Amino acid sequence: MRQAMNAIPDDLLINAPDEVRIRQDLVLTALGRRPADRSLRVGRLLDVHSRTWSEDQEIVFKGRRIAWVGPAGSYPGEVRERVHRPDLAAVPGFGEVHKHIESSHLTPEWEAALVLPHGNTWTCEASHEFSNVNGARNLEFWFEARRRGSPLKIFPQPGSAVPPTAYEWGGGWYGHDEQARFMGESLMVTGLDEVMDWPAVWNPDNPSYKRLWGMIEATFAARGVVEGHASGLRDLPSINAFAAAGLASDHEVQTPEETWDKLTRGLFVELRVYAMDEIVKWLLAKGLQDWSQIAFTTDDRSASHTLELGASDHNARVAIEAGLAPEIAIQCLTINPARHMRITPFVGSLAPGRFGDVVLLSDVAKLAIAEVWADGAQVSEGKRYLGQVPEIQWPDWATQTINIKRSIKLQDFELPAEPGRATMKAAVIRPFHWHPEFYTLELPVRDGAVQRNESEAITKFAIVDRFSGDGRVAKMFWRGCGPRTPETAVACSVAHDKHNIWVVGSSDAAMAKAVNALIELQGGWALVREGELVATVRFEVGGLMSCRSAQALDDEMQALYAEGRKVDWMYEPTFRPRWYPGFPERLMFATLTCAPWSWVLVAPCEQAPLGFINVQTGEAHPVVW
Repeated sequence: MRQAMNAIPDDLLINAPDEVRIRQDLVLTALGRRPADRSLRVGRLLDVHSRTWSEDQEIVFKGRRIAWVGPAGSYPGEVRERVHRPDLAAVPGFGEVHKHIESSHLTPEWEAALVLPHGNTWTCEASHEFSNVNGARNLEFWFEARRRGSPLKIFPQPGSAVPPTAYEWGGGWYGHDEQARFMGESLMVTGLDEVMDWPAVWNPDNPSYKRLWGMIEATFAARGVVEGHASGLRDLPSINAFAAAGLASDHEVQTPEETWDKLTRGLFVELRVYAMDEIVKWLLAKGLQDWSQIAFTTDDRSASHTLELGASDHNARVAIEAGLAPEIAIQCLTINPARHMRITPFVGSLAPGRFGDVVLLSDVAKLAIAEVWADGAQVSEGKRYLGQVPEIQWPDWATQTINIKRSIKLQDFELPAEPGRATMKAAVIRPFHWHPEFYTLELPVRDGAVQRNESEAITKFAIVDRFSGDGRVAKMFWRGCGPRTPETAVACSVAHDKHNIWVVGSSDAAMAKAVNALIELQGGWALVREGELVATVRFEVGGLMSCRSAQALDDEMQALYAEGRKVDWMYEPTFRPRWYPGFPERLMFATLTCAPWSWVLVAPCEQAPLGFINVQTGEAHPVVW
């Protein structure tokens, strides 16, 4: 399936000189004065601009673009190849308005092979994950697969969260000048990735205030889109302030009422599948007629879950099952996100000048995909990808990103006690700790160190700096997560959004062993059970992704899950979200530092030497005293 690519045509990436040349050719092709390459005749075609169907239509392609659309047989020019699909309905290629491809844990060329059969032909990449690992080469990374012929169009949005807060360091730093350079480098850069550090937007005293507003200024100057992240902002003053800042969207809505309040204050709402059923039903009951300010977003979905559920097509099916008309659901995957991102000349509809991306449906009501075309050629049949995956040997700057120049030791995770103390007070938080205050517990001291307390579901959680070379460790006690099984730990290099290494364990020795395994792997997962390394998963690109097929990666993940099922995992009795019990994969997101988080653990750095800090206020606190 993989092969090295030969000469690459110069229209794979959108730039102004090539764009003029391409469109000059399309003009003459549409008039029939130059030959077209291929025509696709379909039983019917959806125009998403008017939400109307036309029967027996023909789409004519020149190169990777659409040159002409109209009734079958009426194109005035010559066509070299004709394809007829009389029993299928044509709709535009689906787009992702907001997605972190890194969360599939596949490199972009293998992401394309996974999602194209699901109709996903273009993606607005929210790129603050790889940006936080190697900020300088962000666009180079995202454009490489396309340069080599991948049919998936990736529209990068450089990350505002680089770093996520003023109290984190390493991998990348973006401000005004960096964003201005990104916006000027390619027409495929659509704007600024989700602005998540709301305290740094509204508070002039916040140390990230100048940096963030500099990036917003550079985006405005280039007529780009500033994406938002308004998690936890549900009161009207905050929603109004958020919209007033120019933050154009929110993908964090959780309730119907919150959705309505944000929609009616001018925000573009990007619905995630978790709350989609309830929100869609409520909006339909409310009588919403105009859905043009709504799109569906995948945000974060692993390759394993995509194999199980689907990609953006799954999101649309959930909305259709909630009662939304299929045509509106398709608009929420096509023209709506394209309009919002200001890329309608290229994607979002079956219209001249756009890329030749077509989803052919055998059943519109069920959104049953028979074929997908991208760049004017068929790339899938059923669920099978027909294309070639470019062979990319990712260089060291992408594959050597775990920069820890020493062996981690069990002593790195010890929390020393004051001499003579039998107990000490400890700051304790839990996964997804959104409370403005941390818990305080009295914990036992043994052999000069503060100990875990299994009876209170207290274990030890740590973050290891992977950027400085020193492997500095921040550690504290967490409630309701991690293993109860003795001498057991799990570690991962996906730790949103700074992506240092996190590790949780029932012993310091097991934690050290798991982290050292990740250093050797250059990223991924490592599970130590009862003192033995029993499973690993390799994320060798950026410590976030792997350069292999979705199925190969899933096979390794399933082996990890199988070993994880042999572990007794702790859970917080008052906090059992839907992804528990089981292997604690969601801890990848428990290291977030954006709103509504307050007290968090970050890797030790100059900005946060203690590691434990309130990112809303900048207040630091010891973890034991």
